[in-house]
Amino acid sequence: MSLTGHQAKYLAYELTRRWSSDSVGKLAAAVAGAQVDLNPHQVDAALFAFKSPFSNGALLADEVGLGKTIEAGILLSQRWAERKRRILIITPSNLRKQWHQELAEKFFLPATILEAQSYNQAAKAGNDNPFQPDEPSLVICSYHFARNKAEDVVSTPWDLVVIDEAHRLRNVYKTGNVIANTLKNALEGRPKVLLTATPLQNSLLELYGLVSFIDEHAFGDLKSFRQQFANLSQSDTFDSLKARLAPLCHRTLRRQVTQYVPYTARHAIVEEFTPEQSESQLYQLVSDYLGRDNLFALPPQQRTLMTLVLRKLLASSTFAIAGALQTMARRLRRDLADQEKLSLVDELDEDYESLDETAEEWSEDEDATEPLSEADRQALASEIAELKAFADLATSITINAKGQALLRALKVAFNRIAGLKAAEKAIIFTESRRTQDYLLRLLSESEWSDGIVLFNGVNNDERSKEIYESWKVRHEGSDRVTGSRTADMRSALVDYFREEGRIMIATEAGAEGINLQFCSLVINYDLPWNPQRVEQRIGRCHRYGQKHDVVVVNFLNKKNAADQRVYQLLAEKFNLFEGVFGASDEVLGAIGSGVDFEKRIATIYQQCRQPEQIQEAFDALQLELSFEINEAMTSTRKKLLEHFDDEVREKLKIRDEDSKAILGQFERQLMRLTRHELNGHAEFQGEGTFRLLTPPFPEIAEKTPLGRYELPRRSGEAHLYRLGHPLAEAVVGAAKERSLEPAEISFSYETHEGKVSILEPFIGQSGWLTASRYTVESLDQTEDYLILAAHTDAGQTLDEETARRLLSLPGDQLRTLAESPPSSLDELSRREQARIGRDISERNARFFEDEATKLDNWADDLKVGLEREIKDIDRQIKEARRAASAALTLEEKLAGQKHIKALESHRKERRRSLFDAQDEIDNNRERLIEKIEGKLKSDSSEEELFTIRWKIP
Repeated sequence: MSLTGHQAKYLAYELTRRWSSDSVGKLAAAVAGAQVDLNPHQVDAALFAFKSPFSNGALLADEVGLGKTIEAGILLSQRWAERKRRILIITPSNLRKQWHQELAEKFFLPATILEAQSYNQAAKAGNDNPFQPDEPSLVICSYHFARNKAEDVVSTPWDLVVIDEAHRLRNVYKTGNVIANTLKNALEGRPKVLLTATPLQNSLLELYGLVSFIDEHAFGDLKSFRQQFANLSQSDTFDSLKARLAPLCHRTLRRQVTQYVPYTARHAIVEEFTPEQSESQLYQLVSDYLGRDNLFALPPQQRTLMTLVLRKLLASSTFAIAGALQTMARRLRRDLADQEKLSLVDELDEDYESLDETAEEWSEDEDATEPLSEADRQALASEIAELKAFADLATSITINAKGQALLRALKVAFNRIAGLKAAEKAIIFTESRRTQDYLLRLLSESEWSDGIVLFNGVNNDERSKEIYESWKVRHEGSDRVTGSRTADMRSALVDYFREEGRIMIATEAGAEGINLQFCSLVINYDLPWNPQRVEQRIGRCHRYGQKHDVVVVNFLNKKNAADQRVYQLLAEKFNLFEGVFGASDEVLGAIGSGVDFEKRIATIYQQCRQPEQIQEAFDALQLELSFEINEAMTSTRKKLLEHFDDEVREKLKIRDEDSKAILGQFERQLMRLTRHELNGHAEFQGEGTFRLLTPPFPEIAEKTPLGRYELPRRSGEAHLYRLGHPLAEAVVGAAKERSLEPAEISFSYETHEGKVSILEPFIGQSGWLTASRYTVESLDQTEDYLILAAHTDAGQTLDEETARRLLSLPGDQLRTLAESPPSSLDELSRREQARIGRDISERNARFFEDEATKLDNWADDLKVGLEREIKDIDRQIKEARRAASAALTLEEKLAGQKHIKALESHRKERRRSLFDAQDEIDNNRERLIEKIEGKLKSDSSEEELFTIRWKIP
């Protein structure tokens, strides 16, 4: 379809216009540029977060598995597109890489993971605050790191802060919660989005805590909240709380989105095994060693963490524990020789790959070492000899009973997934790289030897390197190659597994940030004790896009009572292995941080020796978990945070239609403009695809290589073309900057594809049209409106939709105009500006009223707390008077009267304080209202884009 320069200019401004905060169009550029299939509930949640210009943020509480990361990604992309690029993402340490990967692959957003090493490198390079990178970049860090660097966090004027797994903050109202309170103070006044499936677990105060984290004026203080909402059995109280939460909390359930998100089920297989005598002997020896009170090999401050790691390695394989024991012995020999050594966390990281992340969450610091006495040296030498003996025993065991169980389990599991019509692919998870090497040897000598691929934190084995080099050659000249070896290696290994592989053996690195919807067999060779880690592993396969049921295989040591109880807890209490959705919100939320739960399990292993002790300890833990999963509170949460299914489904249906229409139009406009601007430089090969043949913009040639380009969500075997791409930015810029003379344009209805009924009455007619950009600034946001003022030569006005469709027809510029346009076009334009102004004023009035109501409620909350205190004194005075009347002796009566007088004096004092406090509250409210009123002042400007005479022959 032919296009004129005037139409191209209109499209360029339409593609880059700034929308109001509550419009789907606001997200168009962010959504269109994402390499992800969006569902309407995700668009709805993203729009909800900052629907009001007064919004300080939101709590996005969709159920597990509905893509809260995608919702956040839309928001982040929108902020990035608005050039608001000081963005912080706080997440549990084990999710940092996953966030980094998803933002890069799905939203093309650059991000920096900040931890001790990268922070120190940036500081050495001269950056005073590494939270503000030299190159624009989102910053990702863990809760603990943000807490430890709170001063840097405070000093950064964040445009947006996203906090994942935010239920960790729900006890912020308790002064003892150091991390939550530190972060709340550090992020005060910054716009925040909290992501959690479980905002409310056991107490309404948790909900108060999270909401106050976002907006300190949503409720009064803790005392008044307790007084007002303690009794939700009264319908008025319940409705009041629900209404107060509505602007801040958004929750969608899985059952409400089944029309858009199909779910498959999980099936569990348990493979039991009995260790050989030598394996049992090794387990007992090492277990007894770890149970001793004093050990040189384990620093006291890291004792709990390291004991956990060694027990996990012991359960993993003899090869894993052998390596760890040798590492510890070498370390002690350096102690004996007074040589410098690394921290134990760094030294054991190769044995237990996720140790650095686990250590950060355990928050244990290594003690300063004391000089060794002679007795210490003798004891140290003895411990080294023991460790060497344990390691020798472990090395002598070359066949592991669990390894043989894996071979049996693979046969059963592959038969199971064949029955489900799924591809014969399995991912095997282990917590140790040494065990990974053992499994590779084991499977290479079995019937499963073809198509094995390893996946870990380093991927430096020869086979991985071959796969990587082959992948780079295959995808040369496309955006699949990012230039980051780590990211590209991960993509290469996943692609190999999808296209050629049969079995992927992965360490914990494989549980983070990769999507394996094409695989439906998950094998937990080593089972984590942290339920959130287990869910994360299974979620690599059991996720959106999975077309088959997923089979989950676990192993059970028949000789180990504790292992059996851990499995029972994970299977029955956490519901991790069976069902349609996997782990429920209730149970995963009940444990808050999985690390805490892991510590509880580790304590049982460490302290309980006899089967009866193990049984008793796990019974107590299971009972405690049952109390935490409070049915009454679960019911309250549902009523407070959830909306009726029909209401939600209808809303999502409308959201789906709106977002698809706007997204489709946006992409068509971008490609139409690109075709016009790249004429002679590119060959267009269908909808959304073209091949760049020569550089159209020499100044950005390095950023716009020649070759195939396509819109996101296509094949991916090309440069992904989107509004944020340098080529698209240059295309839009060229069209916007072009100076245009008034011209006559002939629009061809005959050659237009499809039927446009509203234009048919104007065939054979001609007239005038002006296009202008009307910009309005109010409430700290800027909105653009493209006004098309048009009429026929007979004086018939074209409405906005008709004028817009006219510009969508193929056009041909006939001549430059010498005559001036009629003044009636100015009048039409002014009339449209007035209508826009009225609409904005009415909308802002609604936003203002909502905000004023919130502040009224906040002030009333605080006053209620003060008034309740005086009522308590009134009650005490009545009781004192009754007591004085009942007194038998004069002394008792006089004492009673003195007490009454003291209470009345106290009441007078409190009343005066109440009046002063109420005045102060009202003054605060007035100051806040004045601040809001200041934002209501609007400013507008107009820019004429072009004027044309038009005709439709």
